[in-house]
Amino acid sequence: MTKTDLTLEETHVRVRVSEREELAEGVVGLTLVAEDGAPLPPWRPGAHIDLVLGDGVVRQYSLCGDPEDRTTYQVGVLLEPEGRGGSRWVHEKLYPGVELEVRGPRNHFRLDPADRYVFVAGGIGITPILAMIGEVERAGQPWTLVYGGRTRSTMAYAERLGAHGPHVRLHPQDEHGLIDLPTALADPAPGAAVYTCGPEPLLRAVEEHCAAHWPAGSLHLERFTAKEVDTSGDTPFEIELPDGRVLQVPADRSALEVLEDAGFDILSSCREGTCGTCEVEIAEGEADHRDTVLTPDEHAENTCMMVCVSRAACPRLKLDL
Repeated sequence: MTKTDLTLEETHVRVRVSEREELAEGVVGLTLVAEDGAPLPPWRPGAHIDLVLGDGVVRQYSLCGDPEDRTTYQVGVLLEPEGRGGSRWVHEKLYPGVELEVRGPRNHFRLDPADRYVFVAGGIGITPILAMIGEVERAGQPWTLVYGGRTRSTMAYAERLGAHGPHVRLHPQDEHGLIDLPTALADPAPGAAVYTCGPEPLLRAVEEHCAAHWPAGSLHLERFTAKEVDTSGDTPFEIELPDGRVLQVPADRSALEVLEDAGFDILSSCREGTCGTCEVEIAEGEADHRDTVLTPDEHAENTCMMVCVSRAACPRLKLDL
């Protein structure tokens, strides 16, 4: 069994934008409904969907509504002026009435059982946390959230979260500085879980703090950006297929590209190791894992890999395609 938590087999659904809301400075919220009026594929907190935009652009956005509501999907999208153009397309062209295709849902950021939850979110990283809070709240489990942003005006859902009272600490940087992680993560009790999503500096700081003070396995995080990898030492390797064929992967090409050239129709989206779409099972061999989807423990288990970025740490990998 692979590590990708697909709610269903891969689905493609035609949807329509039913509502659009300005959630914060630079952030729009979209409500999507199935074009045919049918129930949307189910999902659980932490899941994301692909939005298939114009010109073949595909981008992933976390679902932040109510998983019990099968009539709508809700996403929040931050405009990234220096990004690759997907968020600008959303902000400029997705208004009520516009139709598009979505794929998924997929979940690499599952909410696992715990005695207590500590949520740490930065900026648009609040989106996957919202549904988690809803589920934990319904279950009556203890939780806290520290939510940081550049300014209060840029923090989507801040008013909604403020209704939770002492469970939530809003932390605008221009008012309070950076999040005080030693305080936010001050009680590393066994059975507690930390869930965090946000910009890379915040994630690195949370990782370092939890590695030093929390029990192993307590931290769960999701990255929106690709891992920086030094590719200067990349070397060729081989892929063995179930039918015995062997493919050569040059140092300057990805396993995904070579598999596509060989006729394999592997679903892919980000091509930078952040979405998990191109996950393939490993039958034999050891991978050089370069994705930001799987956890360190899952990398160590070495049962699957993201073929868009990961390579071989041995001369030959046998893949179960």
